[in-house]
Amino acid sequence: MTIFPFADYWWLYVSFTLAIFVILLIDLGIFHKEDHEVSFKEASIWSGVWVTLALLFNLGLYLYLSERFSSMPPDELIAGMRAADIASIISLEFLTGYIVEYSLSVDNIFVFVVVFNYFAIPKKYQHRILFFGILGALIFRAIFIALGAKLLEYEMVNTIFGAFLVFTGIKIMFTPEMEQDLSKSIVYRGLKKLFPITQHLHGKKFFVREGGKLLATPLFVTLVVIEFTDIVFAIDSVPAIFAITKEPFIVFTSNMCAIMGLRSMYFLLMGSVDKFHLLKYGLGIVLTFVGLKMTYLNDLYGGKFPIVWSLAIITGTIGLSIVLSLVFKKSHTDHS
Repeated sequence: MTIFPFADYWWLYVSFTLAIFVILLIDLGIFHKEDHEVSFKEASIWSGVWVTLALLFNLGLYLYLSERFSSMPPDELIAGMRAADIASIISLEFLTGYIVEYSLSVDNIFVFVVVFNYFAIPKKYQHRILFFGILGALIFRAIFIALGAKLLEYEMVNTIFGAFLVFTGIKIMFTPEMEQDLSKSIVYRGLKKLFPITQHLHGKKFFVREGGKLLATPLFVTLVVIEFTDIVFAIDSVPAIFAITKEPFIVFTSNMCAIMGLRSMYFLLMGSVDKFHLLKYGLGIVLTFVGLKMTYLNDLYGGKFPIVWSLAIITGTIGLSIVLSLVFKKSHTDHS
């Protein structure tokens, strides 16, 4: 049973999406109208704002569901559960999905640091690039979630996605980190075929005209590389949240809320990402766990692995990997 079928609740999807875009416009048009280097203090405040908004949304979701199901006859409730139980389960699914997506976003931050350093993007322009990057990510994630909701109606797809997540989780844990020459990447070479690329910055412009030719600036190249990177990460993160809940609206909203906080988290952690060297093992374990949920654990528990256990395992694993990273500091000679 889907609690928020799109045909009946399209207005809720549309309203949430419009709210996201309004917040983004306010963010860029008022608070970040002038390009500037985002300080640690500013990033901390905005990180708190995005997390608070996500938690307030989750509270509103709980209250709405409690009210909605409290007025239904007992025989119409899901599996005879109380209204408060249904509301708690759905809100916990949102919270778990949000934590999973937020945690997996740390991998994006590692990539952001590499890309910005490689193309020598000044810090005052990084927020602008991430703004448009997040905007594109919201669109692509919405498409992926819609496709995932349709595909996961087939049991075989659940198994395939679950096996893929297990494989990805193991790969993250045991694949060493390697330096990459981005000029040799498929994305960069493809861009060079479409646009001539200038090696010089021209302020905040993505394109510049020189000698009658339209040239792409390093800002545009960086934006495309970051956008492509998010598409690759979405292949992992979207199925991971579907492993937690089959409710498309919860997958959509938890994903969007986590992405909205990605920029501020980047500016908060960009100078210390190397300290969390054991986090990849935590993320790998989480992906392996959610993959096992899709392929085995849900069936073992009558179709639904307890969401409270899922939340405890995921938060505990991520938290422990962060603590161990800070306790056992990375050796300067360790390049793995």
